[in-house]
Amino acid sequence: MNLFDTVSNDIKTAMLAKDKVRLEALRGVKKEFLEAKTAKGADGDLSDETAVKIIQKMVKQRKDSAQIYTEQNRPELAEKELAEVAVLEDYLPKQLSSAELEAAIQAIIAQVGATSAKEMGKVMGVATKSLAGKTEGRLISEAVKRLLPA
Repeated sequence: MNLFDTVSNDIKTAMLAKDKVRLEALRGVKKEFLEAKTAKGADGDLSDETAVKIIQKMVKQRKDSAQIYTEQNRPELAEKELAEVAVLEDYLPKQLSSAELEAAIQAIIAQVGATSAKEMGKVMGVATKSLAGKTEGRLISEAVKRLLPA
């Protein structure tokens, strides 16, 4: 079963359980999925890879919103956003720990043969492709900067 069907089934389950937070988060996901499927140039099909990217984008948006709400002293709104983040993260692949990320970046640096920070672009190109869905791009970038000699 692909991610689109899983989300659709989980919407029904959330309705029956009267789980408002889960239901609202999943309806948002389904809306984004439908927009991606019917977008101009789309073939009407949604790959799981594309679906994961959409969910990652939604998680990032919710985290950013929660941070803004916290800064503006609106904890009730921040809590709502973070609750939705928790629901959305259930549909993402297991995220890499910092140690796993560092090991993966070191392997990529060795594979590419990068020796200085000037070659960060080469490393980032390979790293973002191979680690897509497993961690945030910002964390990849920070790890590459830290591990490449200046």
